[in-house]
Amino acid sequence: MTKKQGMSATQSEVPIEQAHRFCPSCGVKNPHVGRVPFRCPECAFANFFGPVAAVGALVTNDQGQLLLVRRARDPGQGKWGLPGGFVDRDETIEDALAREVYEETQLTLAQRHLMMTHPNHYHYGGIIVSVIDLFFVCKAEDDTVIRLETSELTEFRWVDATSELFGQMAFESNRIAIDRWVATTTT
Repeated sequence: MTKKQGMSATQSEVPIEQAHRFCPSCGVKNPHVGRVPFRCPECAFANFFGPVAAVGALVTNDQGQLLLVRRARDPGQGKWGLPGGFVDRDETIEDALAREVYEETQLTLAQRHLMMTHPNHYHYGGIIVSVIDLFFVCKAEDDTVIRLETSELTEFRWVDATSELFGQMAFESNRIAIDRWVATTTT
């Protein structure tokens, strides 16, 4: 974690349930930090710390190559990833996938199918959040014109199923999804 994310060099990341020091409903101090689920002894509010949803797009072109993007910021700054991100409140998974891919690359998806899901842990701002990643294999309407959102990404590459970049992924869940994609495309 870097100072720009609001942490000093002496602070360490903690699971979200350990960061839950006060009841978000009534404000009473949490007497059982780290317990899952959190149950407030004062107002009976409960929080199960369930995972948040995120989407990842395995966008392929007509040559059978996969689109990788290099991250411009933490977590994983400078490492490779798949286009994607968190699902917004009141948004469907499919809408989140289309939005994230378009925001990051300006690609409009023409086809998509769910390939797999995988649990993940997102480290940011000193908190470790449980995430469930949903990975889709996708085709874009026109994959020849990519315009990156430069505040999030620094470059992109179309790579073959044997790319050495797969070992430089920002998130383990992305690598696992790519391994599954490689297994289905090379058989």
